[in-house]
Amino acid sequence: MSQVLMPKATAVWLVENTTLTFDQISAFTGLHPLEVQAIADGEVAGGMTGFDPTTNGQLTKEEIKRVEADQTARLKLSPRDVPMPVARSKGPRYTPVAKRQDRPDAIAWLLKVHPELQESQVAKLVGSTKSTVQSVRDRTHWNMQNVRPRDPVTLGLCSLKDLNDAVDKARRKAAREDAARKKEAAKAGLPVEEATPVDPAEADQPDVEETSHN
Repeated sequence: MSQVLMPKATAVWLVENTTLTFDQISAFTGLHPLEVQAIADGEVAGGMTGFDPTTNGQLTKEEIKRVEADQTARLKLSPRDVPMPVARSKGPRYTPVAKRQDRPDAIAWLLKVHPELQESQVAKLVGSTKSTVQSVRDRTHWNMQNVRPRDPVTLGLCSLKDLNDAVDKARRKAAREDAARKKEAAKAGLPVEEATPVDPAEADQPDVEETSHN
């Protein structure tokens, strides 16, 4: 069987949108059944955006219905006549001129929905600069009155895989830093809760949707 694209994100979508068993999803994505169960329980891939395998021809809705009706059945990848895309070489992300005006909207969305991302990550995802990201965060961007948060994946500024990878990386880094702070607090004899950082999702973020029009 050919490899499934973005197996974890695909598993998230199948868990949320089908009645397939954990074993069926596991067999299709190549993930361990316990990992699929952890995804369903919210212990793994929290906040990851699911990837619909029917949108790129990996599966058909009829195939999903067939397997949902028989717990012993297994999903089969749809045949692909189109060659797989060649990986792009490393380097600065090129943003088409027509899409560059959408970058502030994408930055605003990332700052609001994924505050755990570093400014450098946000800039890399949408092909912008840290100074632009900072100006949107501080609401000092020259066109701030017209900025409204929009998903960069929908805008075509980055791929879902790149976004999920960046979020995973940011959360792993935050977890390591949290563990280090707690360790230092324990050595100093301080209560652990005093060293616990503020949840990024609860941190103060600029409300880019309610920008003054003055």
